[in-house]
Amino acid sequence: MNVFKFGGASVKDADGIRNVAEILRMQPQGGRVVIISAMGKTTNALEAVVRAYADQQPYQELLQAIVENHLQVAAELFTETDHPLFAEIQKFFDEVIFFLERNKSPDYNFIYDQVVSSGEWASSKILSAYLNSIGFKVNWSDVRDYIKTDNTYREANVNWAETESRIQKLDRNTCYITQGFIGSDANNYTVTLGREGSDYSAAIFAYCLGADSMTIWKDVPGVMTGDPRKFKDMELLTHISYEEAIEMAYYGASVIHPKTLQPLQQKNIPFFVRSFVKPEEAGTRVGSGGDPVLKESFILKENQHFLRIATRDFSFIAEEHMSLIFSLLAKYKIKISLMQNSAISLDLCVEDLYGHTADFARDLEQGFEIQVTDGVSLFTIRNANLEQSNQYYLHRNVLLEQISRKTVQVVIK
Repeated sequence: MNVFKFGGASVKDADGIRNVAEILRMQPQGGRVVIISAMGKTTNALEAVVRAYADQQPYQELLQAIVENHLQVAAELFTETDHPLFAEIQKFFDEVIFFLERNKSPDYNFIYDQVVSSGEWASSKILSAYLNSIGFKVNWSDVRDYIKTDNTYREANVNWAETESRIQKLDRNTCYITQGFIGSDANNYTVTLGREGSDYSAAIFAYCLGADSMTIWKDVPGVMTGDPRKFKDMELLTHISYEEAIEMAYYGASVIHPKTLQPLQQKNIPFFVRSFVKPEEAGTRVGSGGDPVLKESFILKENQHFLRIATRDFSFIAEEHMSLIFSLLAKYKIKISLMQNSAISLDLCVEDLYGHTADFARDLEQGFEIQVTDGVSLFTIRNANLEQSNQYYLHRNVLLEQISRKTVQVVIK
């Protein structure tokens, strides 16, 4: 059984849906699970709905625009206006409105998961209906019946034992269409697995099924030596090891979700990154072995924050200071991208998905001097040519530089 994942760019419109259908037709027949992300920029649009709701601002028009976009895509795929898909889409988004009107919970993250997850539901319904209409038999499945988690909303932790038990009941001769990014907790409330978590969803299914392979279809040729939208003259990496891919994901390579690789490596499941634009091309294979000649690769993580923390009394940064700082980082779900400490200061480059950097700084102000620089980028060169690496950031404002045997990391403003 094989697992495929199609991201938002691949299903952003009716032509995209048709292209995905054609790709699925081209693949060897047999059992498969197809994971679908929300269409295009739907997740961003739904996040705007949640922000407006939380700020007690009008959100209805924002949500209606999302509904109309999905109905328009459906209308381009189905000429019959009475197709049940239209009523399903409208009914589902009506339920989202009903939730927002009746909700009493003040928990922003809980509200986020109940609303933002609707994008995956709608896109998977449209693809499933279209495939069945052209004679490609599929079963639409609600992923919340399979991926079970705790109630850490927006970044839930998978209950692997229960999830594996449920997924292993799937018929291995059937093609399933289901959703990425989401699951459900013990009370069957919707949870999400973290931003861009659809790749992780695919890896969960692949692991639990012991899949023959997993393929992620993207708008790039495969894993490149750098994002071609940010760097010039990048090369395709045709075969890399799990270890190298995990390192690239850890440092921020956007083509691979950080949590995706370890479940695949545990069962030695081959992982392919291929282009939905040129599906005939082989793309990148991630698996055992890999090219022994490691190419220089470039990774840019944007929208980071640089924190310089020092004790007010000029005492050394000791274990008790580090303990307090790390406990606050965990409290606010702020992730460290790079860290460097001296005797009396600690420099951190962090990723703050939930907007808590100011809260973190305020909590530290009593005992520490803290300088915050927002809007920085972390530039990483893997397998670096150390003699020439500084040419890439020679004329930038460098806040922090860290060099190891084969990796250069620089925080730049």
